[in-house]
Amino acid sequence: MYKYFFPLLLFIVGCNSKYNSEIGLYTVKKGDLQIMLSEEGELKATNSINISSPNISWRYGNLKIIKIVDDGTEVCKGDTVIIFDPSEVGKVIEESKNELEIAKAELEKLKAQHDSKLEELESNLKVSTLSHEISKINFELAEFEAEVTRKEIELKLQKAKISLGKANNEIENTKKMQNEELQQSLLKIEQLKTKLQEGENALKSLTVISPSNGIAILTKNWRTNNKWQIGDQTWSGNPMITLPDLSEIMATVQINEIDISKILPDQHVEIRLDAYTDTIFKAKVNKIANLAENKNNKTKIKVFPVEALIEGSSKKLLPGMTVSCNIHISKIDDQVLIPTDALFSKANHKWVYLKKGNSFVRQDVELGASNNDFVIVEKGLQTKDIIALTDPFKDEKES
Repeated sequence: MYKYFFPLLLFIVGCNSKYNSEIGLYTVKKGDLQIMLSEEGELKATNSINISSPNISWRYGNLKIIKIVDDGTEVCKGDTVIIFDPSEVGKVIEESKNELEIAKAELEKLKAQHDSKLEELESNLKVSTLSHEISKINFELAEFEAEVTRKEIELKLQKAKISLGKANNEIENTKKMQNEELQQSLLKIEQLKTKLQEGENALKSLTVISPSNGIAILTKNWRTNNKWQIGDQTWSGNPMITLPDLSEIMATVQINEIDISKILPDQHVEIRLDAYTDTIFKAKVNKIANLAENKNNKTKIKVFPVEALIEGSSKKLLPGMTVSCNIHISKIDDQVLIPTDALFSKANHKWVYLKKGNSFVRQDVELGASNNDFVIVEKGLQTKDIIALTDPFKDEKES
């Protein structure tokens, strides 16, 4: 956040007491003050490949991690990065195999029943055909028989013809019914084969391999707010590992809604890694969110996500690392500046210890804008004045 000091009345208090002669000194001079907004952020790759949990059916139960690569591990294409518990999928596969064997056996039994039925019907058809032929011959030979006898023979012929037609129809209808039953049985077998194949594919997918070379960065389990680990359960298609492109890294930072108006594209940003505090990287603001969001689930504070693209690359820059971001908001040129360490205050008074000869006097000052390191002195000091960086009379006060 910004630091501003308000003007105070100027007065000088002499200090004739003994002071520590080994204290640090600073010569007041003019310079440019850079106004910065400081916030914590996190590193992310602008481009990355997501490795997700497999997309498998709900029938296989939960996806439970039994092995996962360590966060930050360097992996090669084809390396195993996650293994999920295969027990539930294994049960479904065994059930599918048993069901398939039963369905195949039922199909063979059905075919045998069909063959037996058709043999019986075809035998009946032969009998009906033979009976019809006999009746037909008898009718032809009854030309010189009495009318009553001819009529009786003719009726027998018609009856035999009807029986023959029924036998043919019964065979045709039976064949249609048997074909439907056969198709139902074959469909069931194909469905079970598909189910078995899906299970075997699901079993293979439980071993997740890396699609390319890179550094494996684990994502967070939203239930625990920790990175994924052995024993955690996830759902299908959930991104669990990212393989970032380390050639281009950005810092993401959440800016409070009261400060977002001060953030502009291309503003310079200093990035300091929490893990390497002695190293600073340069960056520029390249994306400012249009919509605010809640800072977290526990507060109603609104923030705007801002991205700053880091210049160059380094092995120290890894996604997920926490960083301190100093965004350069503005610059005030040619001002009298002093280090914030040299400033002392109590209630509404601000002062420094000004060197006068061999001693120091308390010099009240009026201040302007400041940053984390320096503050503008509007009244009370001039260039080339020498001030103490610590309280020169501290030892005496303590005694």
